[in-house]
Amino acid sequence: MIYSKEIQAYLSSHSSAIHPILDELERETHLKYLMPNMLSGREQGMFLNMLVSISNAKHIVEIGTYTGYAALCMAYALPADGMIQAFELNPELEEIIRRYFQKAGIENKLKLHIGDAKKELAHIDQPIDMVFIDADKQGYAEYYDKIFDRVKSGGLIIADNVLWNGKVVEENPNTDTRALIEFNQKVQSDERVENMILPLRDG
Repeated sequence: MIYSKEIQAYLSSHSSAIHPILDELERETHLKYLMPNMLSGREQGMFLNMLVSISNAKHIVEIGTYTGYAALCMAYALPADGMIQAFELNPELEEIIRRYFQKAGIENKLKLHIGDAKKELAHIDQPIDMVFIDADKQGYAEYYDKIFDRVKSGGLIIADNVLWNGKVVEENPNTDTRALIEFNQKVQSDERVENMILPLRDG
């Protein structure tokens, strides 16, 4: 859901403060990188951080890391022996991801994979507590299938952008929108899971 500037300001002023490094990363992303709207943002980042905390997750997989904002938010909530395995296709983003984890002093909680997650996911051989999918929309169903059996019973699979700015209910959807419609229906039909779409940001 896209809020007015006034509501956005109200949300920020009535939520816990975020780490200053996250503000710094957001500013640098907007200054230096294409499509900065891909960055998760404060509310979504805080929500992911809270999910890690209340679920006691120790092993997280993120598919689609961009400049690392959401990964940092989740990693901050991990215990000392926790780990986030982050998959990013674009090698040009490796430097900023690693630099901000180092600035945060939690580089030991990051295992970064640069390359195609569809191939790299096969190398994960330990149980996963939580998955965050935020990559190419046409790949969501395949990511879901490839990771599902590695997620612990009671674990979380979170997929971003499933409302796609409301396009999922419009007529004549484009290719990405059709892929998300099909993914949402796939999850809805999967009797192995309990699911919901949370209208936070873009779903």
